[in-house]
Amino acid sequence: MSQYWPYLGMAIIIGLLWLWERRSPDMVNRFEENAIAVLLALITLVSFVQVIARYGFNTGWGGALEFTRILFAWMILFGMSYAVKIGSHLGVDAFIRLLPKPLFRAVAIFGALCAVLYAAMLISATWLEFFGASSKGGAVDYWSKMFKLGIGLDDLRYPEWVQNALGVQERVQRWIAYLILPVGLALFGFRALQAMGEIWRGERELVIAGHEAEELVAENKDVLKD
Repeated sequence: MSQYWPYLGMAIIIGLLWLWERRSPDMVNRFEENAIAVLLALITLVSFVQVIARYGFNTGWGGALEFTRILFAWMILFGMSYAVKIGSHLGVDAFIRLLPKPLFRAVAIFGALCAVLYAAMLISATWLEFFGASSKGGAVDYWSKMFKLGIGLDDLRYPEWVQNALGVQERVQRWIAYLILPVGLALFGFRALQAMGEIWRGERELVIAGHEAEELVAENKDVLKD
Protein backbone atom coordinates (compact mmCIF):
# COMPACT_ATOMS: atom_id res chain seq x y z
CA MET A 1 0.00 0.00 0.00
CA SER A 2 2.93 2.37 0.53
CA GLN A 3 3.36 2.83 -3.23
CA TYR A 4 -0.12 4.36 -3.48
CA TRP A 5 0.28 7.17 -0.98
CA PRO A 6 1.66 9.68 -3.57
CA TYR A 7 -1.53 9.19 -5.60
CA LEU A 8 -3.58 9.75 -2.44
CA GLY A 9 -1.64 12.94 -1.79
CA MET A 10 -2.32 14.22 -5.30
CA ALA A 11 -6.01 13.36 -4.94
CA ILE A 12 -6.19 15.30 -1.66
CA ILE A 13 -4.51 18.35 -3.25
CA ILE A 14 -6.91 18.27 -6.21
CA GLY A 15 -9.90 17.78 -3.89
CA LEU A 16 -8.92 20.72 -1.69
CA LEU A 17 -8.37 22.91 -4.76
CA TRP A 18 -11.78 21.92 -6.12
CA LEU A 19 -13.50 22.78 -2.83
CA TRP A 20 -11.59 26.06 -2.53
CA GLU A 21 -12.49 27.02 -6.09
CA ARG A 22 -16.17 26.30 -5.53
CA ARG A 23 -16.14 28.49 -2.42
CA SER A 24 -13.94 31.30 -3.67
CA PRO A 25 -12.99 31.15 -7.39
CA ASP A 26 -11.60 34.68 -7.49
CA MET A 27 -9.21 33.90 -4.64
CA VAL A 28 -7.97 30.78 -6.45
CA ASN A 29 -7.37 32.85 -9.60
CA ARG A 30 -5.36 35.39 -7.62
CA PHE A 31 -3.37 32.63 -5.93
CA GLU A 32 -2.45 31.00 -9.24
CA GLU A 33 -1.55 34.31 -10.88
CA ASN A 34 0.49 35.44 -7.88
CA ALA A 35 2.31 32.11 -7.65
CA ILE A 36 3.38 32.35 -11.30
CA ALA A 37 4.34 36.01 -10.86
CA VAL A 38 6.43 35.24 -7.75
CA LEU A 39 8.27 32.42 -9.51
CA LEU A 40 9.03 34.66 -12.49
CA ALA A 41 10.12 37.51 -10.20
CA LEU A 42 12.46 35.20 -8.27
CA ILE A 43 14.04 33.94 -11.50
CA THR A 44 14.61 37.53 -12.67
CA LEU A 45 15.90 38.75 -9.31
CA VAL A 46 18.32 35.87 -8.74
CA SER A 47 19.64 36.10 -12.30
CA PHE A 48 20.11 39.88 -12.02
CA VAL A 49 21.89 39.70 -8.67
CA GLN A 50 24.08 36.87 -9.92
CA VAL A 51 25.19 38.89 -12.96
CA ILE A 52 26.01 41.92 -10.80
CA ALA A 53 27.91 39.79 -8.29
CA ARG A 54 29.80 37.85 -10.96
CA TYR A 55 30.88 40.71 -13.23
CA GLY A 56 30.89 43.52 -10.69
CA PHE A 57 32.47 41.86 -7.66
CA ASN A 58 33.96 38.63 -9.06
CA THR A 59 31.84 36.54 -6.71
CA GLY A 60 28.41 34.93 -6.74
CA TRP A 61 26.18 32.17 -5.44
CA GLY A 62 27.24 28.71 -6.53
CA GLY A 63 23.69 27.36 -6.50
CA ALA A 64 22.11 30.21 -8.49
CA LEU A 65 21.97 28.38 -11.81
CA GLU A 66 20.43 25.24 -10.33
CA PHE A 67 17.99 27.31 -8.27
CA THR A 68 16.75 29.30 -11.27
CA ARG A 69 16.49 26.10 -13.34
CA ILE A 70 14.26 24.54 -10.67
CA LEU A 71 12.18 27.72 -10.41
CA PHE A 72 11.74 27.71 -14.18
CA ALA A 73 10.55 24.10 -14.07
CA TRP A 74 8.09 24.96 -11.29
CA MET A 75 6.76 27.91 -13.28
CA ILE A 76 6.23 25.77 -16.40
CA LEU A 77 4.66 22.79 -14.62
CA PHE A 78 2.43 24.98 -12.47
CA GLY A 79 1.63 27.46 -15.21
CA MET A 80 0.55 24.93 -17.83
CA SER A 81 -2.52 23.98 -15.75
CA TYR A 82 -3.46 27.65 -15.34
CA ALA A 83 -3.05 28.13 -19.11
CA VAL A 84 -5.55 25.30 -19.69
CA LYS A 85 -7.92 26.91 -17.22
CA ILE A 86 -7.94 30.29 -19.00
CA GLY A 87 -7.62 28.76 -22.49
CA SER A 88 -4.31 30.33 -23.46
CA HIS A 89 -2.47 27.31 -24.87
CA LEU A 90 -1.81 27.93 -28.54
CA GLY A 91 -3.29 25.53 -31.05
CA VAL A 92 -4.37 25.23 -34.69
CA ASP A 93 -8.13 25.13 -35.20
CA ALA A 94 -8.37 26.07 -38.88
CA PHE A 95 -9.53 22.60 -39.98
CA ILE A 96 -11.95 21.79 -37.17
CA ARG A 97 -13.66 25.16 -37.65
CA LEU A 98 -14.82 23.85 -41.02
CA LEU A 99 -16.61 20.91 -39.42
CA PRO A 100 -20.34 20.89 -38.62
CA LYS A 101 -21.07 22.17 -35.13
CA PRO A 102 -21.86 18.75 -33.54
CA LEU A 103 -18.70 17.23 -35.01
CA PHE A 104 -16.67 20.29 -34.02
CA ARG A 105 -17.85 19.85 -30.43
CA ALA A 106 -17.01 16.13 -30.48
CA VAL A 107 -13.49 16.83 -31.76
CA ALA A 108 -13.03 19.54 -29.10
CA ILE A 109 -14.06 17.09 -26.36
CA PHE A 110 -11.70 14.49 -27.81
CA GLY A 111 -8.88 17.03 -27.73
CA ALA A 112 -9.51 17.75 -24.05
CA LEU A 113 -9.65 14.00 -23.37
CA CYS A 114 -6.27 13.59 -25.04
CA ALA A 115 -4.86 16.20 -22.67
CA VAL A 116 -6.25 14.24 -19.69
CA LEU A 117 -4.73 10.99 -21.00
CA TYR A 118 -1.43 12.74 -21.67
CA ALA A 119 -1.28 13.87 -18.05
CA ALA A 120 -2.23 10.39 -16.83
CA MET A 121 0.52 8.76 -18.91
CA LEU A 122 3.15 11.17 -17.63
CA ILE A 123 2.04 10.68 -14.03
CA SER A 124 2.28 6.91 -14.39
CA ALA A 125 2.47 4.82 -17.55
CA THR A 126 2.04 1.53 -15.72
CA TRP A 127 -1.73 1.47 -16.31
CA LEU A 128 -1.08 1.19 -20.07
CA GLU A 129 -0.06 -2.43 -19.49
CA PHE A 130 -3.77 -3.15 -19.21
CA PHE A 131 -4.00 -2.41 -22.96
CA GLY A 132 -1.01 -4.59 -23.75
CA ALA A 133 1.63 -1.86 -23.81
CA SER A 134 5.03 -2.60 -22.32
CA SER A 135 5.53 0.57 -20.31
CA LYS A 136 6.35 1.42 -16.72
CA GLY A 137 7.41 4.41 -14.74
CA GLY A 138 6.32 8.02 -14.73
CA ALA A 139 6.51 11.13 -12.59
CA VAL A 140 5.26 9.41 -9.45
CA ASP A 141 7.71 6.52 -9.74
CA TYR A 142 10.60 8.87 -10.37
CA TRP A 143 9.67 11.16 -7.48
CA SER A 144 9.12 8.20 -5.14
CA LYS A 145 12.57 6.88 -6.02
CA MET A 146 14.13 10.26 -5.22
CA PHE A 147 12.20 10.36 -1.94
CA LYS A 148 13.43 6.91 -0.89
CA LEU A 149 17.04 7.56 -1.88
CA GLY A 150 17.10 10.98 -0.26
CA ILE A 151 19.97 12.20 -2.43
CA GLY A 152 20.66 15.90 -2.67
CA LEU A 153 20.91 18.36 -5.52
CA ASP A 154 24.29 19.12 -7.08
CA ASP A 155 24.80 22.73 -5.99
CA LEU A 156 21.81 23.81 -3.91
CA ARG A 157 22.60 23.66 -0.20
CA TYR A 158 20.82 24.61 2.99
CA PRO A 159 22.25 27.55 4.97
CA GLU A 160 24.37 26.45 7.92
CA TRP A 161 21.85 27.75 10.44
CA VAL A 162 19.14 25.58 8.89
CA GLN A 163 21.43 22.55 9.01
CA ASN A 164 22.25 23.19 12.66
CA ALA A 165 18.69 24.01 13.73
CA LEU A 166 16.89 21.18 11.90
CA GLY A 167 19.67 18.63 11.64
CA VAL A 168 19.18 18.19 7.89
CA GLN A 169 21.80 17.10 5.39
CA GLU A 170 23.91 19.71 3.65
CA ARG A 171 22.35 19.54 0.19
CA VAL A 172 18.65 20.15 -0.54
CA GLN A 173 16.96 16.83 -1.32
CA ARG A 174 15.95 16.22 -4.90
CA TRP A 175 12.46 15.07 -3.95
CA ILE A 176 11.70 18.56 -2.62
CA ALA A 177 12.74 20.21 -5.88
CA TYR A 178 10.92 17.60 -7.97
CA LEU A 179 7.68 17.70 -6.00
CA ILE A 180 6.10 19.91 -8.64
CA LEU A 181 6.51 17.13 -11.22
CA PRO A 182 3.62 14.88 -10.05
CA VAL A 183 1.64 17.78 -8.56
CA GLY A 184 1.91 19.94 -11.69
CA LEU A 185 0.85 17.07 -13.95
CA ALA A 186 -2.07 16.26 -11.64
CA LEU A 187 -3.19 19.90 -11.82
CA PHE A 188 -2.83 19.84 -15.60
CA GLY A 189 -5.00 16.71 -15.83
CA PHE A 190 -7.57 18.22 -13.48
CA ARG A 191 -7.83 21.43 -15.53
CA ALA A 192 -8.07 19.44 -18.77
CA LEU A 193 -10.88 17.37 -17.23
CA GLN A 194 -12.63 20.58 -16.20
CA ALA A 195 -12.22 21.95 -19.73
CA MET A 196 -13.73 18.78 -21.17
CA GLY A 197 -16.77 19.23 -18.94
CA GLU A 198 -17.10 22.89 -19.91
CA ILE A 199 -16.97 22.00 -23.62
CA TRP A 200 -19.61 19.33 -23.06
CA ARG A 201 -21.87 21.86 -21.33
CA GLY A 202 -21.27 24.48 -24.01
CA GLU A 203 -19.43 26.88 -21.68
CA ARG A 204 -16.28 26.99 -23.86
CA GLU A 205 -15.33 25.98 -27.37
CA LEU A 206 -11.88 24.47 -27.15
CA VAL A 207 -9.18 23.49 -24.71
CA ILE A 208 -6.78 25.72 -26.70
CA ALA A 209 -6.90 29.40 -27.60
CA GLY A 210 -8.86 29.57 -30.84
CA HIS A 211 -8.72 32.49 -33.26
CA GLU A 212 -6.47 34.41 -30.91
CA ALA A 213 -4.93 36.49 -33.71
CA GLU A 214 -8.30 37.34 -35.25
CA GLU A 215 -9.69 38.41 -31.88
CA LEU A 216 -6.62 40.58 -31.24
CA VAL A 217 -6.99 42.30 -34.62
CA ALA A 218 -10.71 42.82 -34.05
CA GLU A 219 -10.12 44.37 -30.63
CA ASN A 220 -7.52 46.80 -31.98
CA LYS A 221 -8.88 47.59 -35.44
CA ASP A 222 -9.59 51.22 -34.53
CA VAL A 223 -6.28 51.94 -32.79
CA LEU A 224 -4.53 53.34 -35.88
CA LYS A 225 -7.53 55.53 -36.66
CA ASP A 226 -7.20 57.23 -33.30
